[in-house]
Amino acid sequence: MTGKMKRGIMTTYLVQTNDNTGLDPDKPMFPISVVADILQVHQRTLRIYDDENILVPSRSPKNRRLYSFNDIERGKFVQYLTRELGINLAGIKIIFHLLAQQHIDPANYTYHIGEIAKELNISPETQEENRIKLSRRGRKSNKSKAEE
Repeated sequence: MTGKMKRGIMTTYLVQTNDNTGLDPDKPMFPISVVADILQVHQRTLRIYDDENILVPSRSPKNRRLYSFNDIERGKFVQYLTRELGINLAGIKIIFHLLAQQHIDPANYTYHIGEIAKELNISPETQEENRIKLSRRGRKSNKSKAEE
């Protein structure tokens, strides 16, 4: 097993199990490529989140983006908002602002927003419809011109 594979397996294990005992969750240690793999997004997506001040990593002395465990958790929350609830980046900025104003612990963000979604009758079925719509976004229709 190569060093890169071992590092990737260990990183995945730590992030999935949250077994970061003894590690500072705010310490920037993961490069953009690792975080993109963990979150299953393109690196460009993370750069957009950075540009939009949604997920802002620390910078190394060589100006490379470095993400912490807490940054990864924030990225998972952004994915929940976009993929499950169909919220756009402007809405995410507003949500982060409101959560900060209410002094809600970042560890409880998903639970808190999930409860609000329930109160607003945003059902799991609606969330599934959003997932399907988002998965089709930007894809060409399979219909031929003759069928239309």
